[in-house]
Amino acid sequence: MKKLLAYLLTPIFLLVWGLLLGTFQLVQVIAHRGFGIRAHRRSVDLMNLLMIRALWILGVRSSARFYEALPLDRAIIVVANHQNKFDIPGLGWYLRRHAPKFVSKIELGRGIPSISYNLRHSGAALIDRSDARQALTEIGRLGTLIERTHTAAVIFPEGTRSPTGELQSFATAGVKILLKRAPGAVVVPVYIHNTWKLNRYGWFPMSFGERISWTVLPMIEPQGKLPDQVVALAQASIRHEWLAQTAAA
Repeated sequence: MKKLLAYLLTPIFLLVWGLLLGTFQLVQVIAHRGFGIRAHRRSVDLMNLLMIRALWILGVRSSARFYEALPLDRAIIVVANHQNKFDIPGLGWYLRRHAPKFVSKIELGRGIPSISYNLRHSGAALIDRSDARQALTEIGRLGTLIERTHTAAVIFPEGTRSPTGELQSFATAGVKILLKRAPGAVVVPVYIHNTWKLNRYGWFPMSFGERISWTVLPMIEPQGKLPDQVVALAQASIRHEWLAQTAAA
């Protein structure tokens, strides 16, 4: 029955998703050009919320859990596992108070309605993975920005999405640069659960009736620790939560 519903409802979801992307391309342009950065942020917050709510069409329910309140008076470096494109609107919505800016591959900065515009105008780090110098320079710029504005940078140290939800090894270079350029930042691990299942069959049909979640784990204070230790602690925290939620499923 779930597979049948998936076949019937996936076209409706994809239509709604496409309409949201097209509509918010225009909304973002008007907000950014007409009313400034703050209005643009609010338009992106609304877009992220509607993108998550659109998953209701597929019977998908999402939730977030915070182990503790995050500070508003210092920069935040969010270190998260990565399973699906849908990870990003969830992080954008649930962390909206901290104006999250993503480390993203440069290809996403063009050609995708709404997504590309937001990446280009939000302060995100658009990195060329074939050019290490450009990538590290861009991540460093983002670190300086979040330190100055007390906002959040989001980085996926696995480097790519995990199609099965299995955790992959964490690279350290990007986090090291962020820590160097944002010395006042706190590191926040986030475990993203089950978003990979949304596309377990590919884009058609999408899966029906999944339960997905974002768990914001206890903060890691970098002061007095080497960058490698901080990354290892973040990875261990995410792995512990992954094991706990997998065992409970």
